[in-house]
Amino acid sequence: MARRPAPPSASPGASSARPSGATGRKGATPAAKSRARGAVSPRATSRGAAAQRVDVREWASGIRLSAFSVIMLSLVILGAWVLVPTLGTFIDQRQKIAALEASIQVSEDEIAALEHERERWRDPAYITTQARERLYYVKPGEVVYLIDNDLDPAALPREQEPVSDTLEERPADWMPQLLRTLTAAGLSQTAAVAR
Repeated sequence: MARRPAPPSASPGASSARPSGATGRKGATPAAKSRARGAVSPRATSRGAAAQRVDVREWASGIRLSAFSVIMLSLVILGAWVLVPTLGTFIDQRQKIAALEASIQVSEDEIAALEHERERWRDPAYITTQARERLYYVKPGEVVYLIDNDLDPAALPREQEPVSDTLEERPADWMPQLLRTLTAAGLSQTAAVAR
């Protein structure tokens, strides 16, 4: 029969050890005696706060990542890294498509208006009316009366004020005007093409 080795702390002939803070022992420390009586020492409160901090550390150290979890997390990160630029391109293309669809709708409305206008020009009565209104054409034997200045007085243009005969010199600083002109010429969108 094989013998088991004794634990390192146990020695032959030693009895089971009591905790140092047990009551009834002669060599008990004062902190152990006060704990036995129910008093809380400042050291004990600091140990309690440390125990709370240790609990958070134990919780954080209790998180174990398996190989599967690491692989899945890395796949999610890789997928996000690959898809974010693609998603930006997709959104940009959808905005361009929406703008082109809006311009197509405007063009279709213009085409419909022009087709309607073409249909109106096929009507002889419309052509006659337009010739009378735009070109002042009349049929033989008709008398046309044109009324001049039939506008509302508020809609008439103002009369020009008289021009002064005297010359007045106004102070003008030509340097800011030159800088504005050069800046406007440099920032203009149209460029002269050399032929």
